[in-house]
Amino acid sequence: MPNAPEHPRRDGAERPRRIVVDREGPLLIEGPVEVVADDGTVAVSDRFVVAVCTCRRSRTYPWCDTSHRGHRRRARPESPPREREGGGA
Repeated sequence: MPNAPEHPRRDGAERPRRIVVDREGPLLIEGPVEVVADDGTVAVSDRFVVAVCTCRRSRTYPWCDTSHRGHRRRARPESPPREREGGGA
């Protein structure tokens, strides 16, 4: 992010976490992070960047395991096959 500081502010406060949003993939979040699920379970990662699943297909949810790659949405629907002109065989 061009307007985000690259290191902690002078007043001692930490800089904001950076989150990268990809329409076709996971949220990339600067770590370490704790993710609290709707049932109250907590997943913790101390990695410097974590990929949080947004498609809910991951076997390691809430972490992304790239399952979204095999299930991409099509940009446009396929057109039905055209019939041959002439109508004969």
